[in-house]
Amino acid sequence: MNFKRTLLIAALPLAFLAQAAHALDIKIADIHPKGYPTVVAEESMGKTLEAESKGELKFRYFPGGVLGSEKEVIEQMQAGAIQMSRVSLGIVGPVVPDVNVFNMPFIFRDQAHMRAVIDGEVGDAILDRITNSEFGLVALAWMDGGTRNLYTKKPVRKLEDMKGMKIRVQGNPMFIETINAMGGNGIAMDTGEIFSALQTGVIDGAENNPPTMLEHNHYQNAKFYSLTGHLILPEPIVMSKITWNKLTPEQQDMVKKAAKAAQAEERVLWDKKSTASEEKLKAAGVEFITVDKKPFYDATAPIRAKYGAPYADLIKRIEAVQ
Repeated sequence: MNFKRTLLIAALPLAFLAQAAHALDIKIADIHPKGYPTVVAEESMGKTLEAESKGELKFRYFPGGVLGSEKEVIEQMQAGAIQMSRVSLGIVGPVVPDVNVFNMPFIFRDQAHMRAVIDGEVGDAILDRITNSEFGLVALAWMDGGTRNLYTKKPVRKLEDMKGMKIRVQGNPMFIETINAMGGNGIAMDTGEIFSALQTGVIDGAENNPPTMLEHNHYQNAKFYSLTGHLILPEPIVMSKITWNKLTPEQQDMVKKAAKAAQAEERVLWDKKSTASEEKLKAAGVEFITVDKKPFYDATAPIRAKYGAPYADLIKRIEAVQ
């Protein structure tokens, strides 16, 4: 009896080792800090998948840009060194041109319109186009990246105030051209460089949503927030194709469902965070400026004409969504 018990006890570590050997280690990276809506949704997605896969999928979280910029993370995902992330469409656009339809200025009427689009057939079609491209990533679901507005050192109350202003944008030619069309000077730069660039005067401003402005402390050097709403960018949750191909069909199905659940959870968190961030920014002395959007819309018409031509059908489908 004792001999059997000893054998059983000796075998237990081997059983755990066998399970551990089969566990797939999944690193999730995000440039946003811990507690940010996208990061919280990613963490709960990972916990769900660990439980549902009975430990066969093991998740580790790397928020706050610790594994590099979004561009660097995408490169590591393409090589299979990082397994999952939430990435900005601005970074995807130069590689998967089809997503540029979402990157066009004023393509969405408002946030509600954007959400209706990504929740429907058009949103799924764009995810499929990313997955079926040569990008090396599988696009699973969408997260709300908020409405992007201008924040600057000097107030922008009308289009003319943009003249000559150096404004940071993501590294996508369309974003640079959008700022240039508004009269500014678009400067591509990683998120991590914005704070010191504002501080030292390398740039006069940037454009993003209130939570990002707050969490990355940009408000310390830019006290004016102009509600242009020029971009409303959904952001895909993506997985390395190398990792995806290691999953069983059942695990792939699990991952897809958990990612869609994360899409719904992040939206609720986003709305709360956005409201709270606005209040904190105002309390910190940031002036929110309501602008007449029409001159900004009109100024960016050439960008929509130039980049929208290949997506005429897709644009019609987006406009038709109520």
